[in-house]
Amino acid sequence: MRLELEHNRKNWIWIGIAAVLELIIYLLGSPAPWAFGMALAGTYLIITLKITVEDKYKYIPAGIILVGGAIGTMFACQYVILDKDNFMKTSDQKLFVNVVLVLSVYLVVMLITNRPAVTCMIAHSLLLIWAFVDYFVYQFRQNEFTFSDFKATATGLSVASKYRVHLHPHGALVLFATILLFALAWKLNVSFESRKQTSVVCALTAALCVVTVILNSADVNTETWELKGSYRNGYFFNFVLGIRDSFIRAPKGYSEEAIHALEEEYGQPDATSSSQKKPTIIVVMNESYADLQVLGEFETNLKPQTYFQSLKRNTIHGYALSSVFGAKTPNSEWEYMTGNSMAFLPTGSVVYQQYLQEDATSMVSLLKNNGYTCVAMHPYYETGWSRNQVYPALGFDEMYFIDDFPQKNIVREYIADEELYDKIIARYKQKDPQESLFMMTVTMQNHGGYATEYDNFREEVHKIGRSYTDANQYLSLLKVSDEALQKLISYFSSVDEPVEIVFFGDHQPSLAEGFYRIITGKGLSDLNIEQTENYYKVPFFIWTNYEQPEQEVELTSLNFLSEYTLEQAGITLTPYEKFLKDFREHIPAINSVGYYSKTVCGFRKLSEATGEEAEWIQKYRILQYNSMFDSKNRSKVFFPYITEQKKEE
Repeated sequence: MRLELEHNRKNWIWIGIAAVLELIIYLLGSPAPWAFGMALAGTYLIITLKITVEDKYKYIPAGIILVGGAIGTMFACQYVILDKDNFMKTSDQKLFVNVVLVLSVYLVVMLITNRPAVTCMIAHSLLLIWAFVDYFVYQFRQNEFTFSDFKATATGLSVASKYRVHLHPHGALVLFATILLFALAWKLNVSFESRKQTSVVCALTAALCVVTVILNSADVNTETWELKGSYRNGYFFNFVLGIRDSFIRAPKGYSEEAIHALEEEYGQPDATSSSQKKPTIIVVMNESYADLQVLGEFETNLKPQTYFQSLKRNTIHGYALSSVFGAKTPNSEWEYMTGNSMAFLPTGSVVYQQYLQEDATSMVSLLKNNGYTCVAMHPYYETGWSRNQVYPALGFDEMYFIDDFPQKNIVREYIADEELYDKIIARYKQKDPQESLFMMTVTMQNHGGYATEYDNFREEVHKIGRSYTDANQYLSLLKVSDEALQKLISYFSSVDEPVEIVFFGDHQPSLAEGFYRIITGKGLSDLNIEQTENYYKVPFFIWTNYEQPEQEVELTSLNFLSEYTLEQAGITLTPYEKFLKDFREHIPAINSVGYYSKTVCGFRKLSEATGEEAEWIQKYRILQYNSMFDSKNRSKVFFPYITEQKKEE
């Protein structure tokens, strides 16, 4: 290989063209002036460079273009998507997998072009455009572009004209680097006479890349919140994991005949009709609300949940298993509203962003068919977990997010429970006398993390003895929640119309592992399934302002709470809710970790189920698959959406 500088008219023309492009990029993206200067200097140096390679060594520049180009493309795409701090968070192992994925794209393009330089230009351009799409999508909705978004491409294009996109400095630097990469690739360009031999090598190497990715995918979760996918897994690897999780196989024994058999068993109408009282139904899913005493007993200077624990009269109360710990709130929301379970979905998945369909049935569709006005409230950004898309798909009539709140009552940096409850009361006061109202609300006050001190929040509760600051802040937040809850119940205790309030936590908080060691004597990695399930228990109650017998539920799970809610409200159960009622008689609680077995009086993994328990779990799995993934043959008996009459209204 011989290197020399070559100045001729052709090179000067290309230098001029590149300089104009770099000037445009500089004006649009406003990077540092030194970057613009280095881009100009690099362009001049590379374009005037003459590289001579002997034929017997041409596989060397080809390898440099393909492998070096893949590495450059991967880092360029990551740099477009992430800021400086997050850019450094991806582990070396995950970066390697992303390079392998990008290299596989290069090799596929190489099969078509048989020219490394052309391959580099095409593959890099396509993947870089993809990265910019992800960046701009995130700017619009604060969630990344995923495989499931391809289903909503038409919708996305319809609203794209409403937004303005701007080239950011990171993007400008990447475009400078792209010009240099293309210039260098062209200087190193070689071609191969034996296309067949090149194709075989590329195909085999691409296959090896695919195997490498598969081997590195085991036990790696798809990340679907904000930019965690890009900085934890790398964007392309996370995207591929999303594809993996998007294809759910039909369970064993699934068939139209199996669905019909269940329809015949549960599809017969009840002899009695819905109660005429139609109470107002208010659901409060309280962020990170938990009773940490389920993990181990400890003492505090003040009791943080005094009022919650005092609620007995006209109340069903107990503990429910959530399927998430410390994060991924919408999965709990989805389990409650649909009666479905995360037990049958990939670990780390988020239904709202991966699996929810336009005509998904839930409590919302059921209550709308019973004449209810359905209202959703969440005092945070509407784009969080794509709720601005999910809530209309579920059929909510009204939606209220952070901009619909006065934001005068702030605890730490989130809207207080009390302000949300004031909004609930205000909407109740506005309802027509004949209006039946269902409100699904999700709080924000107690959201993690808990390590930062705030001038607007005084910590009143602390663990006696050795403790951690984040745990004390969390316990103090529970006390604030308890006081707000008392005001909410107090108001509805005094109204004349029937009201039902359902309250539960979405998941336990994620606190310092040292705190858990204090109260349990074990680290999170040392737990058996019985101890693990304690981390998924959240308290709940169903309270009414009319008489009902007190009931204590030792253990259930969030997917069963909708059936409890509807039955207590006197709403005729759908066939699916009737099935769930029978199912929980055999399987009292089920979640993403396992299920409670009456046979052994303890927890088991789903794979360990036997006999009648296995049969019931299989029925449940079949019905859930039918509702979520078999739209062509979805049972209208079990999963009717909103009736045509209600749609027209």
